[in-house]
Amino acid sequence: MAKLTLNVDREVIEQAKRLAAERNTSVSAMFSRFIRVLAGGAGRDKPIGRTTRQASGMIDLQGRNYKDVLTDSLREKYRL
Repeated sequence: MAKLTLNVDREVIEQAKRLAAERNTSVSAMFSRFIRVLAGGAGRDKPIGRTTRQASGMIDLQGRNYKDVLTDSLREKYRL
């Protein structure tokens, strides 16, 4: 695994550590998952389940694509 150095405000670092601790994970793992979701790689190779296929199209995205809705939801959930 490669190492990455980021320059981030001290407040953001503390928030990341707190969020990771609350979720019983590491900041590195949380960051990796977040980037994969933003890049569209989360679950890309997994088949869509029957329930998901049935529910598909039931929600009005109001002209936005599903990736933008997902990204906004994740940002809200993780307070980013």
